Amino acid sequence: MPDDETQPQTRTLSPATTADTPTSTTAPHASQAPLTAQAMRTAPETSPWLLRLVAVGLVLAALNLRPAITSLGALLEEVQDGLHMSGSVAGVLTSVPPLCFAIFGVMAPRLARRFGPGAIVCAGMIAITAGLVIRPLVGGTAGFLAASALALMGIAVSNVLMPVIVKRWFPDRVGSMTGLYSMSLALGTSLAAALTVPMTHALSDSWRAGLGVWAVLAAAAVLPWIPLVRDRRRAAGQAAAHHQEAPALKIVRSRTAWALACFFGLQATAAYITMGWMPQIFRDAGVSAGTAGVLLAVTMAMGVPLAFVIPRVAARMKNQGPIVVVLGACGIVGYTGLYLAPADGAWAWALLLGISNCSFPLALTMIGMRSRSGAGVVRLSAFAQSTGYLISIPGPLLVGVLHQHSGGWGLPIALMAGLMVPQMVAGILAGRDRTIEDEC
Repeated sequence: MPDDETQPQTRTLSPATTADTPTSTTAPHASQAPLTAQAMRTAPETSPWLLRLVAVGLVLAALNLRPAITSLGALLEEVQDGLHMSGSVAGVLTSVPPLCFAIFGVMAPRLARRFGPGAIVCAGMIAITAGLVIRPLVGGTAGFLAASALALMGIAVSNVLMPVIVKRWFPDRVGSMTGLYSMSLALGTSLAAALTVPMTHALSDSWRAGLGVWAVLAAAAVLPWIPLVRDRRRAAGQAAAHHQEAPALKIVRSRTAWALACFFGLQATAAYITMGWMPQIFRDAGVSAGTAGVLLAVTMAMGVPLAFVIPRVAARMKNQGPIVVVLGACGIVGYTGLYLAPADGAWAWALLLGISNCSFPLALTMIGMRSRSGAGVVRLSAFAQSTGYLISIPGPLLVGVLHQHSGGWGLPIALMAGLMVPQMVAGILAGRDRTIEDEC
């Protein structure tokens, strides 16, 4: 077991880390740090079976980073009736995930330095499991919100540490491994959205059972991370020593970090608006409720193959700006079509918006590439995701307000399309070939 989970793995650790992307054989650029003598002395050899276990853990963890949210969205009306929840409280409940991601995500770097990223991800999976088990058992709104917050806390810290785990264990395969867990995250999102209602009907039409069944998947995700917890004390000691040797980065001074945070926040805004409002836009245009749900599923399912492809392509590029522009352009065309012919071209707009929403795995890939060290990735991931999720909170609420006061979807769709422009600008700045260490 490596002594320090926050240190980047060297290229000579094992055969599994020597061949994946062209960056392992070509001259390094700004996003690739040269190996120091200290790192080569302190990084022990990693066995292939442990690398495979970490890969399995990444996949299972990623599968559990969204079902707690999308399963609730599928049954929100039933939950609201069952708990006698007011409409305003239900509205607040839909804004809780990004708020929890912003608040709890800030805790991840300090916890990772003390206990090691692997141990914290394991604890995050336990928190998700506990929250999903407790949530259907409570009888009141307050208990339901508390259990949801527990699960979201586990999701938040795991969100931040996924790029760190990739950087630590697979430094020469950042693109492919980021693609793997991004694809798994998209798959988990789609499965929860598509299967929660059918499973609820199969389980005696109980919304409690329909929500609680996802705890089984979360419990399975705990197991691969247990071996990474056993050496947490050595990992914590080595991390503390490294922290003393390398002064903490003042990340707020990095323009790249701010650009990445803005890009992350704007793409999250688009994603939450799409998940929350797109089906209603189609329904108001004359599309049936069932078809509107399928269209949303198509949009979310686009992330499964593209979340694997885009990070691999991005990792081979020194500058990710062109990918940012292509994804943003797809979003603008999709929103324009949604405004001009929402029903006639519904399938085309759903596909284009699904492609645009793949800015999320691109943002995760850039987080792993914009720092030279595992410790830097921890700080950058926490800063970009926490700040980004704070930025995303007002978007879905503003769309609802504009729709209510205008009586139509023209202004909300114009807002969605307009946000693509600053998203592309921020993404171009974040995609430049430089690291936060250069700026701090």
